[in-house]
Amino acid sequence: MTASNIKKSDYLSRFTGALKSNPIIVLLVVVSIIVGFSVDKFFSWGNLGNLISNTAIRFLIALGVSGCLITKGTDLSAGRQVGFAACLAGVLVQRGNYAGRLFKSIPEMNMWLVLLIVLVVGAVIGLMNGWIISSFKVPPFITTLGTQTIVYGICLVFTDAQPVGGFQANYTRLITGRIGNPKGFYLPYLLFVAIFFGLLFWFIYNKTCHGKYMYAIGGNEVAAEVSGVNTNKTILRIYVIAGVMYAFAGYLLAAKSGGASASMGMGYELEAIAGCTIGGVSTTGGIGKVPGILVGVLVFELLKIVLQFLGMNPYYNYIVQGLVIVVAVALDVRKYIAKR
Repeated sequence: MTASNIKKSDYLSRFTGALKSNPIIVLLVVVSIIVGFSVDKFFSWGNLGNLISNTAIRFLIALGVSGCLITKGTDLSAGRQVGFAACLAGVLVQRGNYAGRLFKSIPEMNMWLVLLIVLVVGAVIGLMNGWIISSFKVPPFITTLGTQTIVYGICLVFTDAQPVGGFQANYTRLITGRIGNPKGFYLPYLLFVAIFFGLLFWFIYNKTCHGKYMYAIGGNEVAAEVSGVNTNKTILRIYVIAGVMYAFAGYLLAAKSGGASASMGMGYELEAIAGCTIGGVSTTGGIGKVPGILVGVLVFELLKIVLQFLGMNPYYNYIVQGLVIVVAVALDVRKYIAKR
């Protein structure tokens, strides 16, 4: 056998191995292609732009959750943190002359100052999560479940359960901006935000001590600690980073939606966990790559658009998405058992 044939055989085996390792991705992509050729306007620039925008924000949330999953933790408060950040940003960027301002005593604020405030609040919430988990050894599931409820309650009190609107034009215009022809091919600004954070997290996960410590903790926390890894500090940092990512996603989501409410972000943590799991982040810890996370989130968003174009009852969407989550986690656990 020649060298070229060996290379072709090697590439083929890798390709088939990738297909076998990611059956959900393959299935959803095939379904999307079939729907695309059978439904009008599925393959359109407008639909592509919508897919990119939705994926970009969910990708940021998934990046935040990924560190928690890699260290055998989780974060059930992600969605509520996103909603709270959206409401906080929305209240602070309301126009000064807007009749429905929630806090009339607060002056009209600069959108970049608002971003800083939102990120700091997100970091504080993440710090509390990380501190409770690392210092008191409370399971992440319980800790973030409690934080989820607390943050939602604070958001309801803060907004008085009222919708938030009347945003400054420069805020919504910048976040929802695009490059290209709105009636033809265009790229949303959110795409470049997602690319930036994707590259940043790739660097953190692959080229920094924090990334190495994170994977070591996920593989075996006791062994990592014996090897000199400060596990408490690493876990604390992971949840702070996660809180910042949720806050930034909420800031973008409010602008993209043109409004915010306490219910915004509900269930986003499950979508993020599903996207991570579909993309190869193992719930058993120690495994997960940024490109895989992006693919997982993209495929999950593609699934939602497919269901929408098929005209399926929106209530059935939750059933389908739930099944995908369960199957993805079941396949992940099965891989883990097979390797033992």
